[in-house]
Amino acid sequence: MRKDADTNDDDRAPGTARPADPGAPPGTAWDALVVGGGVAGLVAARELALAGLRPLVLEAWGSPGGVVGRHEVDGLTLDAGAESFATRGGVVTALADELGLADRVVTPERHGAWVRLPGGAGPLPRTGLLGIPADPWAPDVRRTIGLAGALRASLDRVLPARVGTADGTTLGALVRARAGRRVLDRLVRPVVAGVHAAEPDDVAADAVAPGLLAAVRREGSLARGVAAQRALAPAGSAVAGFRGGLHVLVDALVADVRARGGDVRTGASVRSVTRDADGFVVAVDGPDGAATLTAPRLVVATPRAVDLLAGVAPGVSGLTTDPGADIVLVTLVLDAPELDAAPRGTGVLVARGVAGVRAKALTHATAKWAWLAEAAGPGRHVVRLSYGRAGEDGADTLPRDLDALTDLAVRDAAAVLGVPLRPEQVRSAARVRWRQGLPVPSAAHRQTVRRVREAVAGVPGLAVVGAWVSGNGLASVVPDARATATALASSAPPADPARTPPPEA
Repeated sequence: MRKDADTNDDDRAPGTARPADPGAPPGTAWDALVVGGGVAGLVAARELALAGLRPLVLEAWGSPGGVVGRHEVDGLTLDAGAESFATRGGVVTALADELGLADRVVTPERHGAWVRLPGGAGPLPRTGLLGIPADPWAPDVRRTIGLAGALRASLDRVLPARVGTADGTTLGALVRARAGRRVLDRLVRPVVAGVHAAEPDDVAADAVAPGLLAAVRREGSLARGVAAQRALAPAGSAVAGFRGGLHVLVDALVADVRARGGDVRTGASVRSVTRDADGFVVAVDGPDGAATLTAPRLVVATPRAVDLLAGVAPGVSGLTTDPGADIVLVTLVLDAPELDAAPRGTGVLVARGVAGVRAKALTHATAKWAWLAEAAGPGRHVVRLSYGRAGEDGADTLPRDLDALTDLAVRDAAAVLGVPLRPEQVRSAARVRWRQGLPVPSAAHRQTVRRVREAVAGVPGLAVVGAWVSGNGLASVVPDARATATALASSAPPADPARTPPPEA
């Protein structure tokens, strides 16, 4: 058994680092600096370049993309972070089309997904949203929530539409009030833990499911609201990916920014941000030492924004943002012909309280993506397990030794897939740790985001983007970054701060 350690313990993204040079060549003038080279920062930089400006992206990690990373395991190039995107609104597919990736957009295989409960396993709704079923009497839903759960969920259609739909209500409160505890505990709770590393009662419904509250009011019930939201998904699929992996989007964005006169520099860690008569002054540490860059526009696309901007946007002083979940992903490449039949569909979400299983989710990647199954070949399977739930220590409680962690992942995979698996079937394994990847979209976090946006709006030439402000997922990140950067590009360069004092706290 061969194992490859791919560890992010120093908060660096997997991949090969591009040689970094945070200092601009003599005589180079940047129209905008973008701090953070995740998808939000890259999309913002591209919008600035489309407007005729020259942006420079500064990324501290060894490769751009943020949580959309890559690594190689057993000769296969795989996503090391996010591996799909929500199709709502068509915003990501529209961007892919502009980047020449339209023919690489793919939807998952139609095997469905499962949930592992303390009492056994059952399918997740094929027509649902975050586990909320559009039809509680569908056979797959009834199998998981039982007759009593389906009867209780049916009351949703006769309850007043106003119940549980107040702005700011949590997803847990909404589902509990309208569909009952079985839908919440057996379907929604495992999905939210797997997708957002959070509890339903800690996340705002309109943050994790944009448009759902309005749909409930409009349609008169939660189930009909879910059905209406699902109908908006192109081709009837709620998620999609790219042939070759989600990380191909990062490659295309970087190439496009550079082709339009901008640049993306890795290994460039921003130490501080100030202002002078020429604009924003960014102090950068890189492999070749410290440098200082100045530009009239600045986009901050990192969760460190509150700390970095305290000197130029006083209104952010004292604010704290959600630090994000501490997630560990363990990828296994297995010789396991017994998985050819996709025994648990495209993957399994694990409810709390399942004895002997520490993983919160498993993705059967070769069952989910046809292109990957073809690349892997017959009998070779890729499964990825996710560890780290809200309120848990996550990575710090897992084995540090890769062999021990791999053995744990094999046991968990066998338990949730319902198929005996042995350690000697592992061809290769990899471990990746992500910090600050999934901020919990709670009401408190959203209030902080509103205050940050208000403070930044009072500083000409300044903007913030990223999942921590827009919400998790590319379907939220992409349109927010595009709109924010477009508005910034169309604004006049900021005046001398000596003549236009920054707003007071």
